[in-house]
Amino acid sequence: MIFNSPHSGRVYPESFLRTSALDPHSLRKSEDYFVDELFENVVGLGAPLMHANFPRAYLDLNREPYELDPQMFSDRLPDYVNTRSLRAAGGLGTIARIVSEATEIYKAKLPFGEAQARIRSLYIPYHEQLRSLLRSTREKFDALLMIDCHSMPSACGSKSRSSSSNRPDFVLGDRYGTACVSQITDLVEAVLTRMGYSVVRNKPYAGGYITHTYGRPALGMHVLQLEVNRSLYVDEDTLAKHGGFYRLCDDLMSVVAELIECLPELTRPYRATAAE
Repeated sequence: MIFNSPHSGRVYPESFLRTSALDPHSLRKSEDYFVDELFENVVGLGAPLMHANFPRAYLDLNREPYELDPQMFSDRLPDYVNTRSLRAAGGLGTIARIVSEATEIYKAKLPFGEAQARIRSLYIPYHEQLRSLLRSTREKFDALLMIDCHSMPSACGSKSRSSSSNRPDFVLGDRYGTACVSQITDLVEAVLTRMGYSVVRNKPYAGGYITHTYGRPALGMHVLQLEVNRSLYVDEDTLAKHGGFYRLCDDLMSVVAELIECLPELTRPYRATAAE
């Protein structure tokens, strides 16, 4: 098993803060608060946990390497840049234009060289390391499961958290069964439901670039995106942990323990296929 937390970074470069129109607290609205800490106990079980130190608002690892909104930049973008992405058009490309509810990040347009520097110095090395970890794990065990760890706001849009727009406790994203064998998703859903949590699959999050790119069940590489409702463990206004954080840590480790026990059997047919 491998765990990955691409959006929990909270080291905000000074150069980034100077170019932003937002205060540091507002910039954190797109952050997966403390998700790396929610899962850090897996390391004691022998599972690697990769996580970014830089924030999602600075650079989003769960996008294509060059998925950019041309309206953000002062110069013309090269032809290899994906400027037609719906995510980039919505302000949430590799270099995000907005946080939270369409709040603009930058005071002025950026030079393309700034995006290129971030991608070359951070995005590419991160994914190279992730691919290396996946490859070595796959070679050692014939099959693997990566949990891509994320968090989500408790409510959709600007509606009150007490409204019917509230999201479930967990969303499991397996790209509709194409990134992860369904038995693994079934098990995670069953364990969380037994604990009393509400769980849905693939709506509104089916899995992003990481799940889509690295999930190859036929090759013994299973990826499941796990979205946690932030209200379970933090105050979404102050961003401070509350008592639910520690219960959630324990419950997540219980899910991991059941996966450890059952994973060899669940991936057996895929290990044989991959070995062939």
